[in-house]
Amino acid sequence: MDAKLSPNQGLNLSGIRLVSLLGMGLGVAALVLDGVATRSPWQGNSLTLPLLLSATIAAGLGFWAVPWLQALKAGQVIREDGPQAHLKKAGTPTMGGIFFVPVAVIIACVLSNFAAETLAVSALTLSYGFVGWIDDWQILRRKSNKGISPKMKLALQVSFAVAFCVWLFISQPSTITNITFPLGFSLPLGWLLFLPLSCFVMLAESNATNLTDGVDGLAAGTAAIALLALGAIVAPTSLGLMVFCASFSGACLGFLAHNRNPARVFMGDTGSLALGGGLAAVGLLSNSLVALFLISGIFFVETLSVMAQVSYYKATKGPDGKGKRLFKMAPLHHHLELSGWSELQVVSVFYIIAAILAFVTFAITQM
Repeated sequence: MDAKLSPNQGLNLSGIRLVSLLGMGLGVAALVLDGVATRSPWQGNSLTLPLLLSATIAAGLGFWAVPWLQALKAGQVIREDGPQAHLKKAGTPTMGGIFFVPVAVIIACVLSNFAAETLAVSALTLSYGFVGWIDDWQILRRKSNKGISPKMKLALQVSFAVAFCVWLFISQPSTITNITFPLGFSLPLGWLLFLPLSCFVMLAESNATNLTDGVDGLAAGTAAIALLALGAIVAPTSLGLMVFCASFSGACLGFLAHNRNPARVFMGDTGSLALGGGLAAVGLLSNSLVALFLISGIFFVETLSVMAQVSYYKATKGPDGKGKRLFKMAPLHHHLELSGWSELQVVSVFYIIAAILAFVTFAITQM
């Protein structure tokens, strides 16, 4: 698409304005959802209080954490084959997940009175954040885009996923293996099928979120929308998971105070793997896999674009060893950038799509 045909043309967009609109939208949504459910928005078991508390603390903590990361010389190494406009971001500190993820976990655990389900998803989230931190640290130490080996990264993710599945097997009733669909349909899988599916969901969701983290404010904003929607969906059956989702949604908003365009810090794998792992854990524990898939539409499409790019390149590879590209660059957000879209245009459109997916998914689950 040519730049002159790109969306939001003529809108006076800025990073702070876009994030402010997102924050106000999520805040109003939380208040409305609490009101409809006859919950006081200022009690611990609500959407509003965890959202606002996490957002405020994460944003405030960032004013200390970002300069600290800069002092540690935790600067991002930018891919030379990526969009040329991104080269100016070299040196921007990464590993931002180390300050907003713990904030969300602590607030979620405290406000949910350390409910077992909240502790379980928090443990999985921190575990995936730890995998991301190891990867980020190796990238910074080696001053390249190569962190730990893909095999080691996958092995760690699978190990933590299996541990979570074992906990599910021990603590949850057998009905959790029945995948529920809208309109009352369900698909009984049994543990032999549910366990590998659970591991796949955690791996897929965490890596999809990771792929989406490539433009200022994109992953954090779309995750904030998805988390609040998932929190509203699971609220009738699990207040602890609702609080967890609202806390992480708010922490993402607080992080966006520093990650909005132009970003002063990136979340790194530390943040993106943690976000994806947390979303997957909530979806599995609440038996909301269909809802998780729908609200994760942005992450899913981003992943598909990478898979399609790689597959098409291999399928069209000629005698010279070179193939054709389906997109100018994958994931999709980079293709749009190279097609003339600005970062703010990409982010604003993806926010709108994420909000539509969240609204539709919530409406479907209430049927």
